[in-house]
Amino acid sequence: MPTGPKGQKRPADAIGRAVQIAKIATGEIEDDMPDDGKDPAAKALGAKGGKKRAENMTPERRREIARKAAEKRWGKS
Repeated sequence: MPTGPKGQKRPADAIGRAVQIAKIATGEIEDDMPDDGKDPAAKALGAKGGKKRAENMTPERRREIARKAAEKRWGKS
């Protein structure tokens, strides 16, 4: 049986998954996501981090970082 990103069990077929989603939507069953132990406020701030960092960077610095990443990925020196 397939599992979700947090290890929760999910139906293997599309129809079974659709039935599960309908039951969650109508309140027949609970959609319980296991607690990952992380602070929700910290997760929210972390999601904003990359965008804020890019806003504060100069275009030259962003270009330099992108060039380094492309070199690493494509093996060019």
